[in-house]
Amino acid sequence: MTQKLKTISATEAWDICQKEPRALLIDVRSSMEYLFVGHPQGAVHIPWIDEPDWVINKNFVTEIRKLALGGLLESSDDVPIILICRSGNRSDDAGKALIDAGIQTVYHIDEGFEGELDSTHHRSAIGGWRYHNLPWEQC
Repeated sequence: MTQKLKTISATEAWDICQKEPRALLIDVRSSMEYLFVGHPQGAVHIPWIDEPDWVINKNFVTEIRKLALGGLLESSDDVPIILICRSGNRSDDAGKALIDAGIQTVYHIDEGFEGELDSTHHRSAIGGWRYHNLPWEQC
C-alpha cells in the first residue's frame, strides 16, 4: 500500500506533539530562517534547502531516518514525522521525498511557521504557527 503525505494545520501538529511523545517536529527551512525568524519550541532543524547554494539537501532522508531511530527504536516506520517550513511549500516537497523513501507516517503543516502573505504582503497575519500563538522561540 502506497503511503500518502498527510496535510495538517499548525494546531493539529501541536496536538500530535502533545499526545505522541515520539513525534518529531522537523523545521525544514534555511538556517537563517530557523535562527532569526524563529521556530517552534522543540523543533529539530534539518533543512530541505539551505544557503549558500540553495540546493536540496542530498542527506535529508538519511538525517531524518537517523533522528527517528535515535539509537533506541528497532524501526523508524511508526515515528510520526511532522514537517514545517515558512508557508507549506518546502515541507510538502520534503514530505513527498520521505514518503517516496518509504517512511510511513509523515505530516506537513500546510500553513507553515509564518503562513501566507496577507493583502499588505506581511506574514503571520492570516495563518501559521505564530499566528495561532503556539510556542516558539528565536535565537
